[in-house]
Amino acid sequence: MEREDTDTQLTAVEATKIPLIAPEPHPRVRRTPRTRPASRLPRGDFRSIDERLAAGRALRKRCPRGAHARWRPDRKRAPLEQLRQSDAPRLPFLVPVRHERMAESPFAFLRGTPFLMAYDLAHSPVSGARTQLCGDAHLANFGLYATPERHLVFDLNDFDETLPGPFEWDVKRLAASCVVAARHNGLGRSCARKVARQAVKAYRRMMRRLATAGLLEVWSLRVDVTELVHSSRRTAPVATEAVEKARRHTSAHAVEKLTEERGGRRRLAYQPPLLFPLSSVELGISRAELRHRMNRLTAGYLTSLDGAMRDLCQRYEWLEWGFKVVGVGSVGLQAYVVRCQGNGPEDPLVLQVKEAQASVLEPYLGPSGARGPGERVVVGQRRMQAFSDLFLGWTEVEGMGSFYVRQLRDMKGSLDVEKMTAGALLDYADACGATLARAHARTGDAALIAGYLGGSACFDEAVADFAVTYADQVDEDYARFLEAHAREATARLVH
Repeated sequence: MEREDTDTQLTAVEATKIPLIAPEPHPRVRRTPRTRPASRLPRGDFRSIDERLAAGRALRKRCPRGAHARWRPDRKRAPLEQLRQSDAPRLPFLVPVRHERMAESPFAFLRGTPFLMAYDLAHSPVSGARTQLCGDAHLANFGLYATPERHLVFDLNDFDETLPGPFEWDVKRLAASCVVAARHNGLGRSCARKVARQAVKAYRRMMRRLATAGLLEVWSLRVDVTELVHSSRRTAPVATEAVEKARRHTSAHAVEKLTEERGGRRRLAYQPPLLFPLSSVELGISRAELRHRMNRLTAGYLTSLDGAMRDLCQRYEWLEWGFKVVGVGSVGLQAYVVRCQGNGPEDPLVLQVKEAQASVLEPYLGPSGARGPGERVVVGQRRMQAFSDLFLGWTEVEGMGSFYVRQLRDMKGSLDVEKMTAGALLDYADACGATLARAHARTGDAALIAGYLGGSACFDEAVADFAVTYADQVDEDYARFLEAHAREATARLVH
């Protein structure tokens, strides 16, 4: 990138007034108005397993399993307007980056619009069985990461939209993403439907298995990467590649990728608008005030940790803060990296401080019961993951925002869905469906959900039908988005 281009981009960055470094107070953290009770998990049901299975079957009277096949867009549905509203609280200089990433494919568009599917699911049949939802359970939000013992496991890995709600909302988003991804890979309509059905079938079968399992057994279940690699010859090549990459994704690797030598010292690289040290920006506040704000964020984060982890964190020196754009749906929100040092330069740690806002599910399910969006994300992640990042915590400072904190790279990795053949995608969908069931069973009543799902393929077929029809809707929305995106690009060139 030419220096003139980066200077132009940095000017746009400075004009935006990033809340952490701007003199003007940031608007209050966006929350869902408390016009209804908070969305909470169901209370413990102490009836027998057989009674809860029967209660699940009884839910079919109010919401038959076949009803989940239906999809008809609400007449007030306005995808482009919803996207505009989603863009409004984001940093303006990053909105074009967000749109560019969403324009890459229908699957990228699906990833970037969880708010749109949340609206659509709110107008669909509801089973009545609730659990902690991921809120954005598409295929690309499953992946690899390290446990505290440094073992690689496979699990859900994105919880920006997590909230308690109807279990089928996650299942339907997973199934829809299966169809969209399969079509993107050039697979036919019939094969795409088969992939979605496989994910739902795996979910149903795992939930029926967990219905009779002990709570501690369910809580401790995990999928080791060796199990993932060896479970299918068809996914083994993609899984093996992902494992090899994940093992290299350490804090040391992050420092190597994110920094450069300047003046004989290692510094965060200057690559605006996607990555730049805060020291490179023309600040609207004094350096002393910036340090004060960083200290406030850090103090809030440390308070969210238990005593032992707080002691460990305080042994790391926080050397440098930078801004780093991540993902697709998160582009435009505040996202910082902090380069830390432990026992000397050869003991690095890179933390990510990522802005959290109200879940896209809250307008339909009620506000979070957490004290803030950052806490909502962290608690939801701990509820659903078999293991969570040792450094996972949250912080909230008025005038700057609400954030959650985690390691930027902790042997994290993902399987490349776009490289998968039909057979590999089928087996991967199976793994994701079973993993989602395990995550739901940690906080939901597995017997109640299993009773509703039943032993037949009725629910599988219904959700697969929904997924195919909804993927058609995604294609239509994507086409309209591309037209608008092209107009935006033309307007930018003109001006």
